[in-house]
Amino acid sequence: MVEISHTYEADIVGWAQEQARLLRARRFDALDIEHIAEEIEDVGKSEQRELESRMALLLTHLLKWQRQPERRGSSWEATIRHQRKRIGSRLERTPSLRACLIDPEWWADAWGDACTDAAQQTGIGFDEFPMDCPWTSAEILDPEFWPDQRS
Repeated sequence: MVEISHTYEADIVGWAQEQARLLRARRFDALDIEHIAEEIEDVGKSEQRELESRMALLLTHLLKWQRQPERRGSSWEATIRHQRKRIGSRLERTPSLRACLIDPEWWADAWGDACTDAAQQTGIGFDEFPMDCPWTSAEILDPEFWPDQRS
């Protein structure tokens, strides 16, 4: 019989390795089921957070592109293109993440972060940005979409 020597709270890496070993050995009776379930759920949440972070970065740069046309440059363009590509790849590899794109709370968080960052980076007041994202997800991810200066 294999003894469990690592606890979830004390050594999560050791615990994870031990749980994997127990799974492979089909020692289901020795598994820490509750913590395994938490970790599986956290993987999904981590994927959602990464997508939200990438989207906020993309939106920040689209806002800067729109609001400061005189400062447009290859760095902003590269960031926009890179984030679009990374978000597209993530959505292809993890199709269930597409649900985020229709979740109003997820959008509110991503948009709020983007407006906060754009305000800090540009000196434009936070309240000068729209309350809601003016672009559709299709526009945001479209490699041909570049927002024009709007009043």
